[in-house]
Amino acid sequence: MHKTKGILLLAAALASGAAGASEVTYRNDIAPLIQRQCFECHDGNSPSIVQFKTDEDGYKKKKIGPRLDTYADLSALIVWPDTGAMMRRLDDGSGTPDRKPGNMYKHLGETEPERQANLATLKAWIGEGGWNLNRWQKRGDVPAITKEQLDTLKLKY
Repeated sequence: MHKTKGILLLAAALASGAAGASEVTYRNDIAPLIQRQCFECHDGNSPSIVQFKTDEDGYKKKKIGPRLDTYADLSALIVWPDTGAMMRRLDDGSGTPDRKPGNMYKHLGETEPERQANLATLKAWIGEGGWNLNRWQKRGDVPAITKEQLDTLKLKY
């Protein structure tokens, strides 16, 4: 009886993801997701974020976004120099006052369930509390990121 209870508790923990769940990593989860969903405009031939900022309007007219083909390039849109850009672009709007999704949210999948699943994967990779729309420095109504928010970022390679 005691052994059966332990097996049931273990099964419940596994089913809920509390045990045995693999961590979301860049190599295993994020790089394939970015390749699948974003490489039409953000592949290795795209400019770095620094290059992109030199002619943002020109690149946008050509439907070219900043490069996302490496961990470093993607991190630049999360941490610095373009802090929070990825989150602002891919957010579903559910936590914002206007409920408006970011301009790239629609590219996370063909259907709303697919978009939500891909967003959940990205949020898990970034870390609980790390998904925020803040910038490095306050701009308009968008606050600056805090040290506490930076400390929550996981971005496991």
